[in-house]
Amino acid sequence: MSDNNKFEQEIEVKGHLIDSMILTSIFDKIMDLNGEFRVQEFTVGKNKTDPSYARLIVEGKDKTHLSQILEAIYRDGAQPISTENVSLEPAPSDMVMPDLFYSTTNKPTQIYYDGMWIDVKNIMMDKCIVVDTYNKTAECKMIRDIKKNDMIVINENGIRIIPDERPRQGVDIFQFMSSTTSSERPTQHIIKKVAHDIYKVAVKQKEKIIVVGGPVIVHSGASQSLAKLIGMGYIHGILTGNALAVHDIENALLGTSLGMNIDDGTLAVRGHRNHMQSINEVFKAGSIKNMVEQGILNKGIMYECVKNDVPFVLSGSIRDDGPLPDVVTDIVEAQRKYKEVLKDAKMVIMLSSMLHSIAVGNMLPSYVKVIAVDINQSVVTKLLDRGTTQAIGIVTDVGVFLPMVLQYLQEISKGDC
Repeated sequence: MSDNNKFEQEIEVKGHLIDSMILTSIFDKIMDLNGEFRVQEFTVGKNKTDPSYARLIVEGKDKTHLSQILEAIYRDGAQPISTENVSLEPAPSDMVMPDLFYSTTNKPTQIYYDGMWIDVKNIMMDKCIVVDTYNKTAECKMIRDIKKNDMIVINENGIRIIPDERPRQGVDIFQFMSSTTSSERPTQHIIKKVAHDIYKVAVKQKEKIIVVGGPVIVHSGASQSLAKLIGMGYIHGILTGNALAVHDIENALLGTSLGMNIDDGTLAVRGHRNHMQSINEVFKAGSIKNMVEQGILNKGIMYECVKNDVPFVLSGSIRDDGPLPDVVTDIVEAQRKYKEVLKDAKMVIMLSSMLHSIAVGNMLPSYVKVIAVDINQSVVTKLLDRGTTQAIGIVTDVGVFLPMVLQYLQEISKGDC
């Protein structure tokens, strides 16, 4: 609080404030909360890579009102001028946070402790920050991983959130789309740009690309395309449920998906039992990997994963048939395994699987590139609402999307030889 009974706080913000709309967002939040601000200093970066800087005074009606405003703008990257140590409180017991715990965003975050800024590892939204005071490290953790006496960050002081920024090197699909979704954009042009970005991430940058997928990939006839992408080294992990694996194996063994012939769309004779027969074959072999090693399974998505040592996690649900012996039926354990596969991923492609994709979106830092594909625009919108900055939505049939991506990647790789 300042003199003359005014409740105000001097804050600063650094980064690419104009083209990433960071400063505009801060101004909007202050005004939306009926606060006031005075700009004390504003320096615009002269070159494309130069950051800008703004210093302003934020004013509220009272202490509580000011705190509400500050909490909102701190999450956009604003910081108090004076640096305070982060506040810590021990967890009262296993899997219990202190009442005033700080709830994380999915943006890169630092805490100020013992005279230095410390990066928070493993950042995710809606979690807490645990500080190792001896080693001076900080990590984002789920409530189930908290142990009694873990030092938990409370309140908002001593926390710095790094503002999200638009990609600034070259023109890629994420700049082109401007983080929006539309069914009216030229699909073929967009998919070509997606293919170029996949090639850049996987081949040029040698970074991880993870696919989250549903059984529609098989039903729509696109499983062969995804299998080829895995075999070509573009995909480095598959996150899905029981159904995708079952129908992929059914397709590989019997040429059907839910009893429908993939090639011509006709119903197979006694096809209603095909998926159960496929599940039975996996149980007879003991696992999907055993099926491949025994020569029973010799094509498809799961086959390519096993042959190319690409990790996959099948998360179970109460509606699963079987489920397959590879399915993780403990949902907490499945969540942990998902996170292991997602570690260090630079791109996630979500293909017609709303629930698995939303779950994955909640685990991702804001800077991971996300491509969400679904024929239903409302599903794509839900996926983009996870808060990821570099995300695009494509409203199209995954059965069209994957074969076209494969075709363009084959053309790109030939031209790069």
